[in-house]
Amino acid sequence: MTNLFDGYRKHYHIPSLDLADAAETNRIHTLVISSLLFLFGLLDFIVVVLMHYDNLGQYFISLVYFGFYTIISLFCIVYSRKIKNISREKAYICKTIPVYALICLGIVASIYSFYIMGHPFNGVLIYCLTGFISLCTFSFSPISFAIILTAGIAAIAPGIYRHFGPSGLADSILAMVLMLVLSMYKRSEEKKYITLLKKQKKNLVVQTFGNFTLLYENKVIKFSRSKSPDLIAYLIYKNGSSVKTKELISILYGDNADSARYGASLRNLIVDIKHTLAELEVQDFFISEYNNFRINPEAVKCDWYDFLAGDASAIKNFTGEFMSQYSWAEDVTGFLEMKAMEK
Repeated sequence: MTNLFDGYRKHYHIPSLDLADAAETNRIHTLVISSLLFLFGLLDFIVVVLMHYDNLGQYFISLVYFGFYTIISLFCIVYSRKIKNISREKAYICKTIPVYALICLGIVASIYSFYIMGHPFNGVLIYCLTGFISLCTFSFSPISFAIILTAGIAAIAPGIYRHFGPSGLADSILAMVLMLVLSMYKRSEEKKYITLLKKQKKNLVVQTFGNFTLLYENKVIKFSRSKSPDLIAYLIYKNGSSVKTKELISILYGDNADSARYGASLRNLIVDIKHTLAELEVQDFFISEYNNFRINPEAVKCDWYDFLAGDASAIKNFTGEFMSQYSWAEDVTGFLEMKAMEK
């Protein structure tokens, strides 16, 4: 048993801090998916009420189910918005809680369709879709995923055997095993990728004390557009938190900048950044998802991040200036001075 546990840690365990950026992806994807599920659940609830308002007693279970469906989806939306700026040490655990809630919701939907609605084929289909979509969308622990999938197949196994026979049950179990194998393969690939990022981190360096400078292999990275470094500088300051288009336009072009007018300019900056980093083969540093933009702190060596982590040399190197060319960084300078005095 000990050897099995050690083998799992060696090939599949990733420290939570290394998964902080994956957690932010989980959060953003959760917001998108839970919003769609909330609308779906609410619409179904309203349809049941309108179509059967004179005989709701017979549809009590359906109303409870769709109400539960809507409430859980709404919880995922509200919770995911609330924890946006949580510390990176807690990010993976906290931002992945709604992921498991959504997976469990999918399993419950399969059980409901199978037994309550009397649609066994749809129940098995929803079970499989929940597993495979989760694999494509989220980052999570293979062990937790295995527990949820096993509980789900155990719940519908008697019905599968009754409706589809031994071969149908065997196929369903095979699908579950395939999903578990894929989850372990995905986690092993994540572990390898994080190892590569740590190697890249030695060559990709950000200097924030004094003027902002971005270097790769000891050379300043040069962009085609003058505001591209400004965009990256602000995202570096945000320390892995996602920033929406409107906030970036305000920072880059002023508080009263019109989103419609400057949206095209921002898109050009994003294209410039992606193209320049791609030419240098810099991976997973600048990330854009669903109108959200961020920097992955695990992909870059940065004095600001080292300072926040309590690194003694970073604290010593701070001389009272932080990204001096940007007015929005002035408040950060005061924060750093206070923290440096505390040390």
